Amino acid sequence: MINTIFAFINAAIIQSIPLLFGATGEIITEKSGNLNLGIPGIMYVGGISGIIGGYLYENSTEHPVAALCIIIPLLSSLIGSMLLALIYSFLTVTLRVNQNVTGLALTTFGIGIGNFFGGSLLSFFGQTGSISLIETGKCFKASLPFADKLGIFGKTFLSFGFLAYLAIIIAIGTSYFLNNTRTGLNLRAVGENPSTADAAGINVTKYKYLSTLIGGAIAGLGGLYFVMDYTGGAWTNNGFGDRGWLAIAIVIFAIWRPTTAIFSSFLFGGLYILCIYIPGLSSSAKELINMLPYVVTILVLVVISMRKKRENQPPESLGLSYFREER
Repeated sequence: MINTIFAFINAAIIQSIPLLFGATGEIITEKSGNLNLGIPGIMYVGGISGIIGGYLYENSTEHPVAALCIIIPLLSSLIGSMLLALIYSFLTVTLRVNQNVTGLALTTFGIGIGNFFGGSLLSFFGQTGSISLIETGKCFKASLPFADKLGIFGKTFLSFGFLAYLAIIIAIGTSYFLNNTRTGLNLRAVGENPSTADAAGINVTKYKYLSTLIGGAIAGLGGLYFVMDYTGGAWTNNGFGDRGWLAIAIVIFAIWRPTTAIFSSFLFGGLYILCIYIPGLSSSAKELINMLPYVVTILVLVVISMRKKRENQPPESLGLSYFREER
């Protein structure tokens, strides 16, 4: 029984990492007033960009260097996800296109890009089969060297690759940045009231662009974690499932707080795999359990709306385009 509980905790943490990357990236974006529903697509592009970079390097040398097996896919993922976030920024900030429509279109586009290159990348080089980056996957999955010596604790909490710990560090760093730095306070001001922030000399356009690009880059790391650490360097079309949408749901559940998102991601990761650890469930019961993250999010949204506490509300200008001439 104890072993099963620790195995469940370990699996829940594994599932929570891509959710935490996506949620942290979206929190940074939404704090500027941009509602980026393209996060699922950005995670796909981040994953496939890392796969492409890793594939090109791993197949260009007989003896891949471990450091380059990490750096090249990492940079490729960041570039790919930031390019998609740049498209979103240009459309919504510069051209002032509707943010909801743009985000949904970006998700469809990103998933299509991921599945297209994931299914046809090998054929471009005259090969067949599915993508599998064994050496690169090993580098990303490498755990702390002393984890095995700490028994069940080490196996449960310290057996992850570096991206898992990076996700937590980024979330904590984001919380500090938003609450304790002048730039973070300026970003929050832009999200709350861009007209007032503009009048105070804050460059609204710059903050919206940078927050969306950085948020997209962080979300893209969630896709990279999934393909490199979770699946060990393999790509499967539509393999991400609804993790991107869960990441957006976590933003609401965590009431736009990065540190709360850490625990929320763990909770959602546990709910995501809960049906596997409950024996004898019917298919309908499994589907009901899979609905729990969304049901819980809706309940939280209802509760915070009823309580009307300002600190628990989304940024006031979230989803609204800023027209400077109307200031």
